[in-house]
Amino acid sequence: MITAPAILATAVVPWTERYEFDEAAFSCQVRTIARGLTPHLYIFGTAGEGYAVTDRQFDAITTTFWRSAQAGGASPMVGLISLSLPVILERLARCHALGFRTFQLSLPSWGALNDRGLDTFFAATCGAFPDCEFHHYNLLRTKRLLTSVEYRRLAAAHPNFVAVKCSTEDPAVLSDLLSMTPRLRFYLTEFGYALARRTHDVGLLVSLATVNYARAHAFVAGDDARRTADVAELRTMVAALLTAAAGRFHIDGAYDKMLFRVANPGFPLRLLPPYATATEEDFARFVAALPPGGGPASP
Repeated sequence: MITAPAILATAVVPWTERYEFDEAAFSCQVRTIARGLTPHLYIFGTAGEGYAVTDRQFDAITTTFWRSAQAGGASPMVGLISLSLPVILERLARCHALGFRTFQLSLPSWGALNDRGLDTFFAATCGAFPDCEFHHYNLLRTKRLLTSVEYRRLAAAHPNFVAVKCSTEDPAVLSDLLSMTPRLRFYLTEFGYALARRTHDVGLLVSLATVNYARAHAFVAGDDARRTADVAELRTMVAALLTAAAGRFHIDGAYDKMLFRVANPGFPLRLLPPYATATEEDFARFVAALPPGGGPASP
């Protein structure tokens, strides 16, 4: 098992005006994050448009990600999102051939999986690739949120199932999930992380804090009082994001591209159609509403 990182971050996909993959901008992003924030990067989570790409785009992006990660000293992870288990397995196999050994799983979401389907899904992925490590992204978009009951069964069946990503800040949910530590490593976004770090060794699934890399590191390295103070400012940032969106866009990737762009002017905001994209005006409203000291990150 690899050393558990303190911070896990996403790299999002830049698209040209013709909606072609911008390889140069993507590679630069990987280097920027690996150098300034964390070398532990993943693509194709909910923020990374893994749900939207064709197989041709998936292969081009993962190939570039592998090369960029090797050149930049990053530890890469690929998210696998599809309604089709065969598609997930085919993509997993192609990424394995490239050299990837760490993957993020999201449950197929056309309909909520029952326990039998859940066990089948993990057996087909974790069970078929014993030399890989797997994270599960526990989010409501998949129509089923897992609890310690399911995680206890799955962890016992699959030694290479090692971690969980989630964004909850509900104390009762966190208490239940964290009963699975240290067998499973949990990566939580800032609000849940601040609560969980009071009692458990967890990782930061960095989101809002990406606008200022130095402060993101301080958020992890600081004490509970420091994190509590930072959380108040981060909630102001959430309000700024929602105000900028004002119902015009709502996909996670739109927010994450705005966050990365705060310190990287010119990074494209567009998403693959049909999903609505943040405009230049939306981004300007967000930056104007940032609290003092909220950005930028240092490249």
